[in-house]
Amino acid sequence: MDLTRFRTGFGVALIGAFVSGCGFFGGGDREPVETRPASEIADDIIYQDRQRPQSTLFDFFRNRNDAGQVGAVNKYIWNAALETLDFLPVQSVDPFTGVITTGFGTPPGGGQAYRATILVNDPALDARSLNVALMTRSGPANGATVRAVEDAILTRARQLRQQDSRF
Repeated sequence: MDLTRFRTGFGVALIGAFVSGCGFFGGGDREPVETRPASEIADDIIYQDRQRPQSTLFDFFRNRNDAGQVGAVNKYIWNAALETLDFLPVQSVDPFTGVITTGFGTPPGGGQAYRATILVNDPALDARSLNVALMTRSGPANGATVRAVEDAILTRARQLRQQDSRF
């Protein structure tokens, strides 16, 4: 019985050494692979078919295109979404990707609890810049409810824009 255990253990060790490629059978003379820095690989992924933007010191003094833009999102829609859905507890926000995620909350005077994920994906103050996903505890919210929330957010965003243009 001890001889069988010895043979099995020796066989497993031999196979392990062979499979691991630790150089036991001449595999240790490989040369290291040259790789590019992670920042260059990330730039290739981000700027796939576009040219990487070049900047200079004078870019600091140039006029910005849109003062209402925070990262890649419209600041009026962003703020309007946070104000309109202020009854929902905010779980995460990312103004650079334009995603706001909330937890479950009940609107004032309502009995149904909702959870929202808002995506502001364009710097324009336009309906196509806003995507809202509402969930109830039992599944997706009614389409009419989602449209009503989107309309409320866009209306508030236009009000914020008008208030900003008066100054």
